[in-house]
Amino acid sequence: MLEVNYHELGEVSDEKLEFAIIGTTFCDKWVFVKHKDRTTWEIPGGHREYGEDINHTAKRELYEETGAKECDVIPLCEYSVTIDNNTRYGRLFYAEAEKVGDLPNMEIKEVGVFHELPENLTYKEIQPIIFEKLLNWQKNI
Repeated sequence: MLEVNYHELGEVSDEKLEFAIIGTTFCDKWVFVKHKDRTTWEIPGGHREYGEDINHTAKRELYEETGAKECDVIPLCEYSVTIDNNTRYGRLFYAEAEKVGDLPNMEIKEVGVFHELPENLTYKEIQPIIFEKLLNWQKNI
């Protein structure tokens, strides 16, 4: 069984935050990426490195996965994903990319922009829930 929950910023202790997910728009479309080892789309994001500030994780991952360098990355909330009684935590961010540079030669092979959630998702049980949260946040700004 899978469960996704949202928490206010600061509600989850910093040391528990393992991931940063960055819902990103570019030219009024949502940015999704394809990892070199997969054929599916995912919201930009990734693992926090040891000793790294979670907000820096978001900026680093956004650059590594999209090439976006100069954009504000706004923390929205913390989230938890529980699968089979194992709970992991992350922070959800929003960024509006004004300009995208060259894609670094790392783990991402393709960047795409979409008006809505693409069908072929890497984390098909989690990403629609996260995307809905991003859409709701965007409607309320």
